[in-house]
Amino acid sequence: MASLKDAKAPFRQIAPAGCYVALRVGFSFPEDELNLLPDIWVEFYTAHGLVVHDPAMHWAYGNTGAIRFSDLKVPDLHQVLGHAAVFGLDYGAVVSVLRPEDRGRRSYGLFFREDRDFTAQELAKLHRLMVVLHQGEDRSLTPAEIETLKLQSEGLRLKQIAVQLGISESAVKARLNNVKRKLGARTQSQAASIAAARRIL
Repeated sequence: MASLKDAKAPFRQIAPAGCYVALRVGFSFPEDELNLLPDIWVEFYTAHGLVVHDPAMHWAYGNTGAIRFSDLKVPDLHQVLGHAAVFGLDYGAVVSVLRPEDRGRRSYGLFFREDRDFTAQELAKLHRLMVVLHQGEDRSLTPAEIETLKLQSEGLRLKQIAVQLGISESAVKARLNNVKRKLGARTQSQAASIAAARRIL
């Protein structure tokens, strides 16, 4: 399981009141997210700007691992957790994942129950799921893909690249399409720009 779509069922089972998951958050936006929280809570939370006061968010950005809201040692001066309980989000847990090689791109999830607190086993399972989702699909470029992208960025056409590499034009296209997909680019020029910014080229 490496997609949020596949994670919906296990998340719903462990956190039946709802959850919010953000994967590989960079400067401000996640690469992917899943919001299974009640709409009325999302509207209230957003309208009152609670994200900047949320002790769970403070914990997520300062720690890694998994913890129940009841074990948080972060002050809740704006009663964010109390407000959540009014909307049926009585018990919560937060999971945060960040590895040294992630360059600050963190994944986190907020999980809720209405009936009881999370068990240690449930926290461990949520953490394992988040680690797998955080790692995601392997998006590293192969040496062949890098070589093909480099030639294209030097201005060579598909036919010229094919001749130089001794492969078919369709193989060149396949490599360049893989590069676009892995880098999340819409065009080949955007892929080259992203690769240059990441010092791949």
